Amino acid sequence: MLHLLLPLLLFFSGVRRSRSAIVESLPGFPGHLPFILETGYVGVGELEEVQLFYYFIESERSPEDDPLLLWLTGGPGCSALSGLLFEIGPLQFDYSNSSENRPVLKLNSYSWTKIAKIIFLDAPVGTGFSYATTWRAYNNSDMSSAAQSYEFLRKWLVAHPKFLTNPLYITGDSYSGVIVPTIVKEIYDGNEAGREPPMNLKGYVLGNPVTCEAKDISQRIPFGHKTALVSDELYESTKKDCNGDYVNVDPTNGACLTDLEMVSRCLEKIFLGQILEPICSVISPNHTRLKWSRSILDETIINIVSMPQQSRPWCRSYNYLYSYIWANDRNVQEALHIREWDRCNESLSYTKDVPNSVVYHRYLSKTSLRALIYSGDHDLAILYVGTLDWIRSLNLTLLGPWSPWFVDGQVAGYSILYAVGIKYNLTYTTIKGGGHTAPEYKPKECFAMVDRWFSYYPL
Repeated sequence: MLHLLLPLLLFFSGVRRSRSAIVESLPGFPGHLPFILETGYVGVGELEEVQLFYYFIESERSPEDDPLLLWLTGGPGCSALSGLLFEIGPLQFDYSNSSENRPVLKLNSYSWTKIAKIIFLDAPVGTGFSYATTWRAYNNSDMSSAAQSYEFLRKWLVAHPKFLTNPLYITGDSYSGVIVPTIVKEIYDGNEAGREPPMNLKGYVLGNPVTCEAKDISQRIPFGHKTALVSDELYESTKKDCNGDYVNVDPTNGACLTDLEMVSRCLEKIFLGQILEPICSVISPNHTRLKWSRSILDETIINIVSMPQQSRPWCRSYNYLYSYIWANDRNVQEALHIREWDRCNESLSYTKDVPNSVVYHRYLSKTSLRALIYSGDHDLAILYVGTLDWIRSLNLTLLGPWSPWFVDGQVAGYSILYAVGIKYNLTYTTIKGGGHTAPEYKPKECFAMVDRWFSYYPL
């Protein structure tokens, strides 16, 4: 293996080395961490002007054999620390024992690191702890972000050659539904062209994925009708008056605009991420709007920092305040070897130049890769009905009926399996009761899902 890496090592020797460190303890967590955590920066792009920050966590089961995942959080611009602390990582906040000034961490019983090694990457530049050394380098797009993430992975694997033979999966959720398949294509094409290092790419995993924002948003009204948020009468009227198009609305079509206003009133108090929860937004301690996904509906901003605690209605967003307090603590930043942090950077200089990522899924369906796509079925931001529509548009071969799968004797979701010959296969599943994104709401079910899928078992 070493002789294959020598040309690449010589090439990279002319640029700055990656900076990394092993973190053995963290403020808020009692004692030493019971897993291996490495943090660091890898320089990418021209003159390594972009410095991408990562958290790497070893598998707690069999590091030699378990798959390696590259994880990207959505946004664009939301930190990978969100995925680590609120979704699939080994740590989470202990809300019952935390206070406003003293967040406490505990272990996550359903961490995906129990079965896989995970690189949580802050991408694109300007996300989380990633930064650029010039203002020009902060200008980014879907395509350039994917290319930089691919370059990051190449350099990271050169620095960690023992993981080159592990099965590799590119994973993420929300807006990374645009970026992940683009990266997968980069890796696949790179392997075909003989680029070093060769990667043992096996497939990709996407949760609640953005694919085409306009089409994703257009599904909110049909989904609202399916879930009884919009009445039969209003749905039929809106569908008729708007000719089935709820995004590109003719401004002179008064009947359609009136219907859409009534639909907005039906949905205005509902949290887009979980239809069973109330809507609310907050101002973070540094007065940055705390919001993980963009919405066509305006949200009321509540400064809960100055609001008396006894008068606060509960909202999920309040949980996220702990991440601001914790990640911007000087002791935490010294432990992680990083600088100032923002959960979701709303001021990115970012161009969305991949209007529809289905073209990449269609390309990848001609390969021998595997794909797992999952959706929380209570997500009003990126609807499962829209995701199922674009999967069907790939015209894959259906291998079995839409059917339930179970965890502890309870329905955990409904899944369906597609394939192309004996090569490519795609599993799609809903997560019953899950929101945006599903692992935050249903960690046990999502852990069972990936544990079975990575092991090539039926859900």
